[in-house]
Amino acid sequence: MTRPFRIGLVGLGAIGRDLLSRIAGGTLGPVACTGVLVRRPRAATDVPGLTHDPDRFFAAAYDAVVEGAGHQAVRDHGERALRAGADLVLTSVGALTDDALFERLRAAATESGRRLILPSAGIGALDILAAGAVGGLDRVTVTVRKDPLSWKGTAAEGLVDLDRLTAPVVLHDGPVREGARAYPQNVNISAAAALAGIGLDRTRLVIVADPGITVHVVEIEAEGTFGRFTFREEVIPTDDNPKTGRLVAMAIAKTVRQMASPVVIGA
Repeated sequence: MTRPFRIGLVGLGAIGRDLLSRIAGGTLGPVACTGVLVRRPRAATDVPGLTHDPDRFFAAAYDAVVEGAGHQAVRDHGERALRAGADLVLTSVGALTDDALFERLRAAATESGRRLILPSAGIGALDILAAGAVGGLDRVTVTVRKDPLSWKGTAAEGLVDLDRLTAPVVLHDGPVREGARAYPQNVNISAAAALAGIGLDRTRLVIVADPGITVHVVEIEAEGTFGRFTFREEVIPTDDNPKTGRLVAMAIAKTVRQMASPVVIGA
């Protein structure tokens, strides 16, 4: 019998907990989590290989490391994961607005013969964008709408009174590179869309705080040599973190399952 596909987790938030639950339930196929790296010590006996020590974490062997801990975690551990011989699955894609970091990760992946994987996570239509980019895209706009609670603890608090909003307010209308840097916990999906399509500086990002909704609404509009398309999703936020939609953890689980599977759908 062949060994299971070994993953390591950087972060133990909604995404990490969801993955561990699905692995334990056997729904991801032959996948095993052999290490979990967190920022601070935790007492959790049910978590395999839990540690706050990066050296201990990277002493184990992984086929893939899944990052679910934010931009700083990408800066701190991304390159090391690749050079340790693992593929790196990023959820905090907005960290790649830092060109120097992106190039270091790309170089590490190339030199180690591994892959830097930017999953669809909480957004659909990346396959269409990437296909359209092959022939040429002219315009791409990503609009992200979330309720005021989702923008707590972000740059939005310096722009509007989130507790008193009675109508939608545009927090950002400009390039993805600027918006993803300003809202690192909320719009990583826009960076993924930009990198799949026409880039961080040419992709327009509109960020809206909308008191009339309770879901996360993401819309993509694109036009190019292939024609035009629009995409819209309405995602329920997680109970633990209103900034993150439930679909994100589901999509990361799908990515891990496909990495371990002999059959890949939607490549």
